[in-house]
Formats: sequence, structure tokens, C-alpha cells
Amino acid sequence: MENIRNFCIIAHIDHGKSTLADRLLQTTGTVSDRDIQEQTLDDMDLERERGITIKSHAIQMNYTLDGKKYVLNLIDTPGHVDFSYEVSRSIAACEGALLIVDATQGIEAQTISNLYLALEHDLEIIPILNKMDLDSADPEVVSDQIVELIGCKRDEIIPASGKTGMGVEDILRAVISRIPAPKGDFDAPLQAMVFDSVFNSFRGIIAYFRIMNGRIRKGDKVKFMNTAKSYDADEIGVLGLDLIPRTDLGAGDVGYIISGIKNAREVKVGDTITLVSNPCQTAVKGFEDVKPMVFAGIYPVDTDEYEELRTAMEKLQLNDASLVFEPESSAALGFGFRCGFLGMLHMEIIQERLEREFDMTVITTVPNVSYKARTKKGEDMVINNPSDMPDPSKLDYIEEPYISAQVISKSEYVGSIMRLCIEKRGILKNQVYLTADRVELSFEMPLGEIVFDFYDKLKTVSRGYASFDYHPIEYRESELVKLDILLNGDQVDALSALIHRDHAFDLGKKICLKLKELIPRQQFMIALQAAIGAKIVARETISALRKDVTAKCYGGDITRKRKLLEKQKKGKKRMRQVGNVEVPQEAFLAVLKLD
Repeated sequence: MENIRNFCIIAHIDHGKSTLADRLLQTTGTVSDRDIQEQTLDDMDLERERGITIKSHAIQMNYTLDGKKYVLNLIDTPGHVDFSYEVSRSIAACEGALLIVDATQGIEAQTISNLYLALEHDLEIIPILNKMDLDSADPEVVSDQIVELIGCKRDEIIPASGKTGMGVEDILRAVISRIPAPKGDFDAPLQAMVFDSVFNSFRGIIAYFRIMNGRIRKGDKVKFMNTAKSYDADEIGVLGLDLIPRTDLGAGDVGYIISGIKNAREVKVGDTITLVSNPCQTAVKGFEDVKPMVFAGIYPVDTDEYEELRTAMEKLQLNDASLVFEPESSAALGFGFRCGFLGMLHMEIIQERLEREFDMTVITTVPNVSYKARTKKGEDMVINNPSDMPDPSKLDYIEEPYISAQVISKSEYVGSIMRLCIEKRGILKNQVYLTADRVELSFEMPLGEIVFDFYDKLKTVSRGYASFDYHPIEYRESELVKLDILLNGDQVDALSALIHRDHAFDLGKKICLKLKELIPRQQFMIALQAAIGAKIVARETISALRKDVTAKCYGGDITRKRKLLEKQKKGKKRMRQVGNVEVPQEAFLAVLKLD
């Protein structure tokens, strides 16, 4: 066990984690020069297209230093705030972390929050200054920031470049000398923590685990403690670029197990694997359950595909444990699921993965957060969906979740960032200058305001320099109303939203205008209305397509034309009673992108 090192790579978005991981794989000879490609570990098409890491990726490397052979287990993690759950799981399986900071950009919000995650688990931190080959690198200033943040010595910071391979040998040497070997007892009962799982259509579910104590051999009968189900270990092994089978693994190892599990519900990330013959007494304390931030309904376009969508979601949940869903139904869209996501990017990625990996075309409703309501009878309710909101006359008050947000940016953008946050009902709490031109602003603001487009707007007003991180604090009472959208007097529940009274009029007006552009004209007139309770706050009319019925009446008395027009009017009225208006899918998506 002295020769094993388990470590992960943490950093802000775009600071070069995956590129540096490539160099480590190349230097240790894990991947041949022929097989190496940009971001070797990112195996999803989506990750390559967007240039972001969505999933954590574990891989084992062998390295010889001063004649001793070492086994290095590396986990490359995502940098985006929406995937911080992946990071927390990776950290739970490691003893050390490489903290990468871009020498051109310095420390950003996500660097700090990932660092705190690692420190909570008592990991050994190795600071690395990446992208040193760029002309715009500013190693002196950024080194000062790192020293201030971590409290390390300047000579402990390793200068490196993922592109040129500079400093990679120093990083490997530091991993071996500074990160402690895993602790554990080979003779104790088996205790292994599941930190990830994937679905393979030929072999069933493959669970990735880290052994804390004991050992496991091929063919052992194992038990998952959370579900209390037993299986045979058909195949165990370690994670190279492909799966590498082994006959036995011991404490400190990171590996995989294939045991013929077919049902996605039977494997839970964070579960503990033990032996049936000699079980351990306590489960490993894994990671806390995930708290979704954004809720939206996902519905199949074709209602017959409901069961297929359920299967697809379960398989996706295996691979992305932060997705939470439960069945719900809507009058407009039929049966579907109410899903909880960690943020808007997470929601977008899930929708895209459903379409690519499972061929499911889905409709996503307007995202919202969960609120707490108190009725006049003193009952407490949790509202995840605007249609659950009780009648305003029965409502005592409503509370919405607030978050504490940290924005780190250049000082020249402070004014526009403050204006944006105050527009979104934020309260400025603190302003700290980290250096002469970098400032950290702390706000408290409603989570519902950042769900839509806050992050995009923040990037726009700060020319891409601001970085943003948040955590939930509490629920506070607020003046919220339910905004309904009516088509010819019928409510479209998929477009309903809970919103602050001050913003309801503007939003209602914008939605009506947008729908007017997107809903095709019918033979009859369509009234689009935005309403709060019984009060209409905005209205647009889609005029009818009309046929000129009077064309054949030339000359003669006006009453002949009137008679025909009256007859046409009756027909339109009858048509309006039986005709129904189809809302195209673009309309649901356009409402998400409203400014």
C-alpha cells in the first residue's frame, strides 16, 4: 500500500485540468502517443464539442521513481459550478489534490469553492501554476494569490504547462513525496465505497469503487449495504483507458466490479460494498445527498414514450447521480417527470444527453425553484411546481430560497455587476479587494432570480471576466404571485411561473409577445393573456386567417355582403369553441430564453 497514491485534479473552468491530465498519462506511458488526443479522458461527444468536462474520469497510471514502482490513481474532475457534486464525490475517494491555477487568469470563484471541499476532507493540496508558456502569464502576482489563499510557501508551487509538458515530472515527484499513501487494513472485513457507475448494454451496470479496508477476489459473493442485495463478483479490475481485469484487489485500490446487475435502482452512488461471508459493521460515510437548485418538467413529445423516458432517466441517473426526478402530469403535456438539476447548464446537458444517447425527444417546461407556502389554516406546503400553488385567498404567506453569492471580477466591472445584482433583487453584503484590480463582491439574492439567465448576463457585463459561485442560506418571506398564460381562456400550465409581483407585468407582456410570434395563425382569432389570479395583466391577439367570402358579391345592396359576413362570423365563433390551439415546442424553449 505504500506504493499507491490516490489524487484528483481540481480547478476553475478552463484552467487546463484535462490537458494536464493528458500530459500525465503520456509521461507515465499509460496512453501511447498514437492513442493520445486532446482531452483523452473526456469520452462523451458532448464534452469534446463544448470543450468542458461533465463527468469525473478515473484512470490508473504506473510510474517508476528512483527504482521504486508506484501506482497512481488519478481522477480528472469538472470545473463548472453545476457539476460540483462530481467533484465532491471524487474528493471523497482521494488523499490528495492537484490545485491548478491559470497563470494568466489567477484565482477564480470555483477554485476557492473546490479548494474548500478538498480541505473539508483533509486532502493534501499541491498548488500548480498552469499555462506558464503563454506570453500573458503573470506568475509573480498569481503566486502571491495562491500563497495568500492556501498559506503555502512560494517554492511549493510548481510551475507547469499542460501544452508543452513543462513541470510534469516535478508534479509526479510531488504527488509521490507529498501525498500520503492510503491507510487501511488488509485483514479487516471488506469495506469499499462506490463513487461512480456506468451502464453497459452488454454487461449491465459497472460500479467504480475505492477500497477502504479488506480485499476482494474474483468470484466473491458481495453485498451492497444500502440496498441489502447480494451478487457475485463476476469480474473485478482496475481502470486504465479500458477496463483491466485482475484476480484480487486490496485496501487503497481504486477499481471496478461487474456483477450482472441489470436494474439501475439497485446501485446507489455512495453505497458501501462488503462481503456476504464476513460483512463490515459500518458503512463508509460517503457524501451528503445532493440538493437540486432548479426544477423543470421533462415530458416526452409523444405520450406513448413515457415508459421509455423513465428507463432512459434511470440509466442517466446511474451516470449522473445529481439528477433527481419524480413522476408528474400536466393538463397540456400529459405524463412526464419533475426533475431537479444543479443549474441551467446541468439541465441543458441532461436534455441533450437524453436526445443523443437514448433518442428521446423531450419538451422542457419553464424552470423554477422550490418555494414554501403557509396557508391561513397553518398548514405548510412545499411548492415545486407553479400548478401546486394554493388559491391566493387561502394563502397566508410564501417563502422563497435565498442564496449567498460570491462574484470575483476585475474592479472596472464592479458598477455594472452591482447594477445587475440589484436588478435581480440582490442585497450587497460585502466588497473585498483581493488585489489592486480584483474584487470579490458578496450578495444575498433569491435563487429564483439566477435560475434563468443570470450567469449569461453576468458574463456579458463583465466581458467574461467575472466568476460566480453560490450556496443556499435560508428561506425568506416574499411577495410572489403565480403568473398564468391563457390561450382563448384556457390555461397552459406548462407556461405558468411563480414570480415577484414587481416583475409580473413585464414578464407577462414579454411572454405574450413571444408567443404571438411563434404560434401559427388559425382560422379563428386567438387571445393570448397573462393573468394573476382573475386579473389580466397583458394581452395580445393573434388575428384570424380570413377568406374573402364577399368576393363573389359585386354590385347590389350592402346587406348582401353583411349577411355573408354575419354567417362567416358565426362559423368562426363555432370553430373557436371546438378548435384547439397547438403550442409548438419552440414556444416552450423561447420562453426560457426571454430577456
